[in-house]
Order: sequence, then C-alpha cells, then structure tokens
Amino acid sequence: MPEPSNRGAEIRLDGVSKHYPKSIALDNVSLTVEPGEFMTFLGPSGSGKTTTLNLIAGFTDLTTGNVRIDGKQMADVPVHKRDLGIVFQHYALFPHMSVFDNVAFPLARRKVSKSETATLVHEALETAGLSGYEDRYPAELSGGQQQRVALARALVFQPKVLLLDEPLGALDKNLRERLQLELRRIHREVGRTFVFVTHDQEEALTLSDRIAVFNNGRIEQVGTAKELYERPASLFVAGFIGESTMVPSEDGVTTTVVRPEHGELLRPGSEVPFGMQSAQVTVRQSVYLGSGWKHEIELSGTGIPEPIAGVIRGAEELEWLGTTGGPAVLAWHPDQVATLPA
Repeated sequence: MPEPSNRGAEIRLDGVSKHYPKSIALDNVSLTVEPGEFMTFLGPSGSGKTTTLNLIAGFTDLTTGNVRIDGKQMADVPVHKRDLGIVFQHYALFPHMSVFDNVAFPLARRKVSKSETATLVHEALETAGLSGYEDRYPAELSGGQQQRVALARALVFQPKVLLLDEPLGALDKNLRERLQLELRRIHREVGRTFVFVTHDQEEALTLSDRIAVFNNGRIEQVGTAKELYERPASLFVAGFIGESTMVPSEDGVTTTVVRPEHGELLRPGSEVPFGMQSAQVTVRQSVYLGSGWKHEIELSGTGIPEPIAGVIRGAEELEWLGTTGGPAVLAWHPDQVATLPA
C-alpha cells in the first residue's frame, strides 16, 4: 500500500475533448484543480460535467487532450491504478457484507494486513460519523448512513483524489443539507482533492472552494461562489447561479443582471433616487417567507412574455403594493449589478 500523503493531488486537464459519432460531449476543456481543493462541476444535464469526471477516473477514453494527476500522464493508466476514491449516487454496497467488510474491501484488494485494515477501517468510519456501526448490514441502515459507508470505503485507502458523482442526489432535502455540511467537514479533515459533480447550484455554493460551470460541453466560467454570483462571465452563468432579473438594454446589445437583494421596488410614477437606474415592471405576486418578502416580477414593455421575469427580495412589506401585485418601478445602483453582452 502506498504511503499516505498529507495533501491531495493536482489534476490538470489540457484541451480535453470527447466526441461520439453523432455528438460532442466535451469540447476542448482545460482546467487545473489545485491539491486539496474542493472543486465542483456544475451544470444542467448533458453539459459535460459527468463526462469530465469519467475522463479523470478513466471510465471513458479521451478523443483529444491530456489528463494529468500530480503531473503524471493518465492516458495509459487503468482505472484501478489511478489511486482515486470514487463515490456514486447509488451506494453500490455489498448487501451480504457488514459495514466493516464493505469499507475494508479496497484494502483486501490491496493485500493490506488485518491489523492495519482494522485501524484504517475504524479511522474511516470515525471520519464518516459511523463509529459503532461496524457489524451492521446495509439493509439495517438509512439512505444517509449507506452513503456515509460508501464515502468511508472511498477514503479508507487514503487516495489523493476523491471523485463524487452526484452522491447526495437520492436523498431527501433535509438529509441532503446535513450531509453537505458533513462533506465540508470531512474534506477539511482529510485534506484530499475532492471533485464533486452536481446540477444543484445551492449544493455547489455550499460545498465548493471553486466551481466550474459547464454548458454544452464547455466550461463557461471557473470561480468561487462569490465570484460567480457577483461577477458572472455570461448570461448563462448569471441565470444558472442564483436568482436574478435580466433587464435588456434598449438597443438590445447588453443585459443588466439585478440580483434579488440589489433591486428596490418603488411606487409607479415615483422619482427614482439620484444615481440609480430603473425599469418598469409588473409584480405578479408577493409572498411572505418569514425572513422577508419575495416579489415575483415581470418586465413591462419588452414584447417578450414569461422569459423576462425575475425575483426581488426585501425585509419589509410594501403596503402600497399588497400581496396580489401590480405595476411598480424596479431601481438599482449600477455598481451593484453586472452588465453583460446580450
């Protein structure tokens, strides 16, 4: 068994593509994942994020480009020799084996001694929050516990890289949110490189050091959650990360992206404060959410119906508006919004 490392590995993708006879799944993608980083691949179905993960793992062959892990070319390295831990959405546990034996399985294949196996399995289960579950079987565990077992199994041989393909997708919302926080904790504790695939933007914002946003087989933008939210590089990123109201310019050349917390709704006909820009809107409904109000709006006079819609949030009720909506003026400060090519 290789000597454990105290850090994760660098992953470098150089001009990576995957072509099929009738489609292009991935088109000339380049990206560097830093050692010990939690990198998330985010995008809609068919955007190329899972294909990229499979190319790193070795499940799929490259059409062009290079994948390097810690500087080593992976083109001729089979899956089982890439020293990668892998966790899938479906836990793939052996139902006839105990939790201990499921977690120990990668060590048995590596011919690790029984004494070292016992130590490593107990450490992995403690990291995953499953100490005391060694003798249980998968059928005796909840879905969240089974996913923790799969995570412990992927970590037990101390790989430098952990690949996670929508591992929380089959869980209910509350459990999913709890396990997101657990994943953050585990990442900090083990110090490995995590590459996480999801289509859920809230999950990506919660977990990641950086996020690569995929669209149509390419990466639209790579950045921190704050960078993607506050400085999106394209309208796709602006629309995919968080809520927003897209306000097209009169000449149709640019579009202003107004985030829910940066817009202000004013009475129709009221004077717009100095330095602010504005647009006429219709408020379709206002909903009280406990922490504040959510106003669903549509831009007026654009000639485009439902797609030009958005959300504005505020702490106070707009008594002049009521809950059923009506005409209003949307105002914003130019230095709090992003303006992008249409």
